[in-house]
Amino acid sequence: MALKIPSSMEECLYFTNRLLDNNGSVLAWVYRKICPKCRKAKMGKPVDKGRIKMRADEYVCPACGYAEKKQEHEESLIMEAQYTCPKCGKEGESSVPYIREKVKGIPAYVVECQYCRAKIPLTKKLKELKK
Repeated sequence: MALKIPSSMEECLYFTNRLLDNNGSVLAWVYRKICPKCRKAKMGKPVDKGRIKMRADEYVCPACGYAEKKQEHEESLIMEAQYTCPKCGKEGESSVPYIREKVKGIPAYVVECQYCRAKIPLTKKLKELKK
């Protein structure tokens, strides 16, 4: 499969590098999507007076101005991850849809180990899974 690790944060919509229990780790990222209308630029949050709107409800193409709602834009993206599974200890790579699922009551992006099929949840930074 050989996933390509991003060279800068400008290429990514989401990036995380986490250490898990039992010597597990996950490096996950989501590349920004190319504008479906003009195919010239990558879509991003709108820029207002030189500043990026952090809580915007849409993504905008800087070249042509095409706008797409946040939810439908993010559901069309793919999360790529390199991991060391905390259950079996093997290293692997995976691509999953960029959609949060509920895991033990907490919304999380879920990466599945290709060897033992264990689910590796990526929650928000300070959220702990329920026991």
